[in-house]
Amino acid sequence: MLQEHAKIVQFISIANEVTGRKKLQKMIYIAKKMNFSFAEKYELHMYGPYSEELTLRVEELCEMGFLAEQCTDKGSYVQYSYQVTGEGTGFLEMAEEAPEMLGTCIDSMNVKSSRFLELVSTLLYFDHLEKDEQIAKVHIVKNKLNFSEEEMTAAFDFISEMQTYAIQ
Repeated sequence: MLQEHAKIVQFISIANEVTGRKKLQKMIYIAKKMNFSFAEKYELHMYGPYSEELTLRVEELCEMGFLAEQCTDKGSYVQYSYQVTGEGTGFLEMAEEAPEMLGTCIDSMNVKSSRFLELVSTLLYFDHLEKDEQIAKVHIVKNKLNFSEEEMTAAFDFISEMQTYAIQ
C-alpha cells in the first residue's frame, strides 16, 4: 500500500528538492507519460494535468514526517518546496530501485519553470491528437497564458528529449 508513497519520496529524493506544488504535479505527470510507474490518476485542471491523489499522498508523507514542506511568502503567493527528511530516507528502503533514466528525466525537468512544465504537461495531456490539434487545444484551455510559437517549439523539443529517457 505504501509503495506508491515510497515512489513519491524517491522522486523527491532524486530531485534533491522540488520547489512548487504545481511543479511537482507536472514533473510526476510528465514522468508518468514517459512510462515511469506512477499510479496517480490525472485530470485536466486549471493549471494543466492535476492529481488529487498526488496532493493527498504528499500531505500524508509530510504528516508522517517523510517529507519536509517549506513555505516561503513571496508577497502575492506562498511557494512550497519539498525535501526528504531523515525518516524519509529510511522509508526509501521500501521503494524498488529507481529506473536508470528517471534521475536524468528529473534533472532535466527540475531546472525548468512551472510555466514551461505546465505547457509541456498540457501538450502531453492531448498527445493522442495531431500536433496542430494539440497546439490548438492548448491555446483554448490556456488562452490566458499566451504561449508563443517559440515556447511551443521548445516544449515539443523538450518532449522529444524526455522521450529518449522514457521506459520502452
